[in-house]
Amino acid sequence: MLLGVLAFHTFIAKPFYIPSSSMMPNLLVGDRLIVSKYPYGWSWVSASFHIFPRDDWRIAPSTPEYGDIVIVVPPGSSEDYIKRVIGLPGDTIAMVDGQIILNGEPVPQDMEPPVRLPAEHQNMCDGIPCMRDFEEYRVRLEDGSVVFEPPTYRETLPNGATYLIIDHREGIYDNFEELVVPDGHVFLMGDNRDHSADSRVYVGGGLAGPVPIADVGGRAEFISFSLDGRASLNPLTWFTSLRPDRAWSSLRPALDVGEASHE
Repeated sequence: MLLGVLAFHTFIAKPFYIPSSSMMPNLLVGDRLIVSKYPYGWSWVSASFHIFPRDDWRIAPSTPEYGDIVIVVPPGSSEDYIKRVIGLPGDTIAMVDGQIILNGEPVPQDMEPPVRLPAEHQNMCDGIPCMRDFEEYRVRLEDGSVVFEPPTYRETLPNGATYLIIDHREGIYDNFEELVVPDGHVFLMGDNRDHSADSRVYVGGGLAGPVPIADVGGRAEFISFSLDGRASLNPLTWFTSLRPDRAWSSLRPALDVGEASHE
């Protein structure tokens, strides 16, 4: 039975837990999600436990699509990160004042009504409330509940993949010079743009540029269930901390048909 479970987690799908805020608003700390292992082929990182040496081989290889949310193990680490695919092999990519420039064209970024992130029962990120950086956006609603409403934008990539991002301040990673994504690599970014150690970040645990597709361990498909900050090791708390509205939410990006047709 154990071998069967390990084989399923290696070749088909595996559950993952979100411990950080780098993919807000689309993923919250406490989300449990299912990641499929086969969309891009299998490599050293596919194993349920990372027991094989890091290498660039892949079986039945395939290239991710713009907007896919993927699991990746960055160089020098055995920890799984979760990020979104922004650049594909051969793309040129840069960022100017927080806007992505992909193959010489600005990626559309439209202002949206602010998302509402619950301020109560926050999960913790390394012992600190995960949304502490949004305190200036704290709002009390008419029903008495308190939420954070950070600036929210809708980004749409060339294939029509569209999703929400949060970008609430000018940061050092809002600008970088144009680079070319090498063959067999992808450029990854978090949706919480000011709080993500991704391909823009070369220090402090970042991905340090484009990452090999062989280091990508699968594609996030959907949220199975989610628990807020009240959850503990006591199973009784799992029921009171459940976020029922998040269960079975798809993690595949929506498709802007007009943009995809234009592409």
